[in-house]
Amino acid sequence: MAERILTRNFHLPESHTLRVYRETGGYEGLSDVLAMAPATIIETVKRSNLRGLGGAGFPTGVKWGFIPKGHQGPVYLVINADEGEPGTFKDRYLLEKDPHGLIEGMIVSAHAIGSRLAFVYVRGEYVQPWRIFSRAVQEAYDAGFLGKSILGSGVDLDVVVHRGAGAYICGEETGLISSLEGKKGWPKLKPPFPAVRGAFGAPTIVNNVETICHVPHIVQRGASWFAALGTAGQGGTRMYSVSGRVARPGVYELPVSVTLRSLISEHAGGIANGRRLKAVVPGGSSAPILTADEIDVTMDVDGLKNAGTMAGSAGVIVMDESVSIPEALMIVARFYAHESCGQCTPCRESTGWIYKMTRRIVEGRGRKEELDTILDVARRGAGTTICAFYDGAVGPYISYIEKFRDEFEALIPK
Repeated sequence: MAERILTRNFHLPESHTLRVYRETGGYEGLSDVLAMAPATIIETVKRSNLRGLGGAGFPTGVKWGFIPKGHQGPVYLVINADEGEPGTFKDRYLLEKDPHGLIEGMIVSAHAIGSRLAFVYVRGEYVQPWRIFSRAVQEAYDAGFLGKSILGSGVDLDVVVHRGAGAYICGEETGLISSLEGKKGWPKLKPPFPAVRGAFGAPTIVNNVETICHVPHIVQRGASWFAALGTAGQGGTRMYSVSGRVARPGVYELPVSVTLRSLISEHAGGIANGRRLKAVVPGGSSAPILTADEIDVTMDVDGLKNAGTMAGSAGVIVMDESVSIPEALMIVARFYAHESCGQCTPCRESTGWIYKMTRRIVEGRGRKEELDTILDVARRGAGTTICAFYDGAVGPYISYIEKFRDEFEALIPK
C-alpha cells in the first residue's frame, strides 16, 4: 500500500481544524524550516523533482528560481485554487479536508521566494471550500502561524483569500492575475513571465493547491525521499480524480509511477456493470483521449506525454462501451465554445464553429467533409493564441475524431 501524504488525514473527523492538524504533526517542524536559508529550500524542491500539479507540469523549484536576483520590492505568491478543468476535483478535497496543509505549504513557499503577501484565488463555484479555508486562515492568524514574525522567526506572511466569479479562463495563470488585479480575466502575452512581472507589476509565483501542499513534506523529509516515490522525471505522489464508468469513482493519491490500467482496474474497481472499457481521458477534458489499448502508461508528466496525451490536472474520465464518443466531443466542444474569453480570434471563432459542426453531426445533420474541416481548423489555430486555452481544446477535437472516426461517420447521412 502506497504511503498517503496529502490525504493521510482525510478520514479523520474535523480534519479541517487546526486542532486535528496539529495533533497529526502539522506545523511541528515549521520553526526549523523558517530558520533555513530560502536558497536551501528552493534547491531542495528542485532536487525533489516536484512538478506543477495543476496542468502544465513545470518543475516547481525551477519556476521559483526565475524571480530576478537582487529584486527590491514586493514578491507575491498566488495559489491557483480555480479548479475548473472538467473531470477534476482533487483541490476541492484539499481545501475542505486539509486546509492547514495548504497554509503551511504557503508559509514555507513564501519564505523560499521572499514573499510577505500571498493570495489564494478560489473558484467562484467553490462556496463550501472557500468558507472552510477562510476559517482555517483565521485560525492560523489567531495561533500565530500567519501575520508578523511567525513563531518569533522574523518571517512575515499575510494571506488574502479571493473568490473568482466562475470563469474557466481564470485557471490560466496570467488570466488569474488579471482577475486578481480587478480587471477582465484575460490572459497576457508572455514574456514577461509572472515570475518577472506578475500581479500588480511585481514578481509573482503562481502555483496550484496540490503542488504547494507537498512542499512542507519535501523540506522536512528530504528531496531524495520525495524523488524516490516517483519516476526519473517526476517525484512524489499526486491525487487522481477518477470519474465516469468505474465501480469506485473518487480521489486516489498514488505515486506518479502508477499505470493508468492499474489506477482504473485495481484502485477504482474496474469498469462498472461488467461492461468493457472503451476510452479514457487521463488528465482533464483538455487531454487527448486514449483508447482501451493505450492504457499501459505511467501517470507522470513524461509517461503520458510520450503516449501522445498529457497528465494535465489528473482528471481521469473513464468511458465504457455504452458511451457515444461523438456526444462526448459535442459536450466538450460546447464547454470550450462557452468558456473562450474571446480575446484571440482563432480561439473565439474556431471553438464556436467546431461546436456547431459537432452538434450537427450528433443530430444527424452533418456532412462527411465537416470531420476534415474540424481537424483542419483545429490544427491551423494551434499555437497562434495568447494562452494555451485553444491548444488544450485542440487535443480532444483531434484525438476523438482520429481515434473514433467510424463513430462520427456512422451518424452522417449517406
